[in-house]
Amino acid sequence: MKAESVVTIRKELNHRSHEELMQLCLRLARFKKENKELLTYLLFESHDETQFVEGIKVELDQLFENINTDSYFYMKKSVRKILRLIKKFARYSLKKETEVELLLYFCGQLKALKPSIFRNKTLTNIYERQIFSIQKLISSLHEDLQYDYNQQLELINS
Repeated sequence: MKAESVVTIRKELNHRSHEELMQLCLRLARFKKENKELLTYLLFESHDETQFVEGIKVELDQLFENINTDSYFYMKKSVRKILRLIKKFARYSLKKETEVELLLYFCGQLKALKPSIFRNKTLTNIYERQIFSIQKLISSLHEDLQYDYNQQLELINS
């Protein structure tokens, strides 16, 4: 089965009733966890972005506490999993400020990990790539936000 384009789907949705749209959304939510998470964000959390970010930070704290630090192999797997979660939540939000805050928090937590990530080339590369990504995102924000986030970035890097 070939999936239709977003434009075609939008035109078709315009012809559906309110009740049909609600049934389609509920049916869509049943099939994938990500669809349900996105609907939850849109319906319940999108109005309060700071609360959404704080909730994710609490979840990230828990994930960082549970990292198996016995070997760098397990650390890499866990760090990549955490990074995938951050990217997913940033996609839900579509706000660059949210993504910058989450990545800054991630880098701070990553740098604080024991044993040090800087003894492993892969973990160091992940950290440096995220720092580069943060800098790129910051440059596209408003000047006041750029200043604030750049200060936070300097604190993490120092």
